[in-house]
Amino acid sequence: MKNVGLIVKNAAQLVTCQSNGMPKKGRAMMDPGIIEDGAVAVSNGKIAGVGKTAEIVGEFRSETVINAKNQVVCPGFVDSHTHIVFGGDRLDEFELRVKGASYLEIMEAGGGIVSTVSRTREASVDQLVSSAARRLDTMLELGTTTVEIKTGYGLDLKTELKMLEAIAELDKTHEIEIIPTFLAAHAIPSEWKGNEDEYTDLICHEMIPAAWDWYQNSHFYTRADGDTTEDQPGPTTGSTPAAKSVNKTSNTQDPARNFFIDVFCEQNAFNLNQAKQVIDTASATGFKVKAHVDEFTNLGCGSYAIQRGATSIDHLDETSDEEIELLAGSNTIGIVTPAVNFNLGSKEFAPARKMIDRGCAIALSTDYNPGSAPCPSLPLTMAIACRYQRLLPGEAFNAVTINAAFAVGAGKSSGSLEAGKQADLLILDTDDYRQTAYEFGRNFVATRIKNGIVTGVGS
Repeated sequence: MKNVGLIVKNAAQLVTCQSNGMPKKGRAMMDPGIIEDGAVAVSNGKIAGVGKTAEIVGEFRSETVINAKNQVVCPGFVDSHTHIVFGGDRLDEFELRVKGASYLEIMEAGGGIVSTVSRTREASVDQLVSSAARRLDTMLELGTTTVEIKTGYGLDLKTELKMLEAIAELDKTHEIEIIPTFLAAHAIPSEWKGNEDEYTDLICHEMIPAAWDWYQNSHFYTRADGDTTEDQPGPTTGSTPAAKSVNKTSNTQDPARNFFIDVFCEQNAFNLNQAKQVIDTASATGFKVKAHVDEFTNLGCGSYAIQRGATSIDHLDETSDEEIELLAGSNTIGIVTPAVNFNLGSKEFAPARKMIDRGCAIALSTDYNPGSAPCPSLPLTMAIACRYQRLLPGEAFNAVTINAAFAVGAGKSSGSLEAGKQADLLILDTDDYRQTAYEFGRNFVATRIKNGIVTGVGS
């Protein structure tokens, strides 16, 4: 028998989300890969075996065994689109929206993204890290173990780099694994109003090269050759985000998978030509591509981003049938963000049901941000998607695990329970995974395991 650091056994349902090395599309999204009476063996921070309990305990042995009887064991959730590093709040705008003001009306009046920019510019790196760490704590308690975080509330080089420093510090010190995205093309700052093309040039000629230089000198770049985690199955002590007793495991993919460019192509943000310029410049520099598209108006950026090999296109509320067909035939993941629509009181949602039926690979994200989606919960996001976008629970589960992992370039190393992948697991206090979307508002996370280490329990 093989000695391992940890065995989790007797799961009522082992929800593997296995995908054979590819994101799940179409009908495949319906299958969450359930093994009844399942077990997982963990060694050196990675999954050593997955199968029926009798098979796993017959092949592996460990001094640390967790009995998950009457519980669900599943991959840690992956939040593939967030903006959680920012200063201040937008509580006043929430009241304005309740009174009937639209998101675009608030932006036109100088609110929205630009209002957060001034508070973020004023904040120190330590202040940004402190406030974002509290948000990560909540996300972790709710089952998120990997999260993408964007810049985009600086809109000048100094503050955008400050946000990158905050994101890097969070990745070093927080249990959640972080994927950084550079989003200087989030909005037109007030000092550049009327000179949008010049601001786009500034992004392309100064900000993108400076951000890439920062990345190449950061631990995100060198992490691709990082060390692996030793067997440490026992629980940590102290506060929830244990002070990095968990090492980040080695990323075996292209180092550039750790750094993305993003652009918000929308009215009152960046037009199609400007978005193309940002995408082309960043791609030539080495960035992987994401794009905010079709949230309120369809300007054609979705098609262009797909043609340029984007890892994901996000929002997609106004995506056309032709673009859905293009997405279905591509390797790009479509990320939908139903918490935004819910928060804005909209009755219209991105056509995720149609996208899946047409063969697209879809991921779900909170889009956690201070304005349009102050939501830390992927389970709540799943619940909204099931009700308003008609996703089945299995589809929603795949959309926050394996497909979300591919949407941040991490599908080869996380997002499913498969031998060789990071041992990021949740043990849920239910015997049927569907209950996480059915009974909304409750936290089902009983135990978290990150890189093979039992790190804490949900609240």
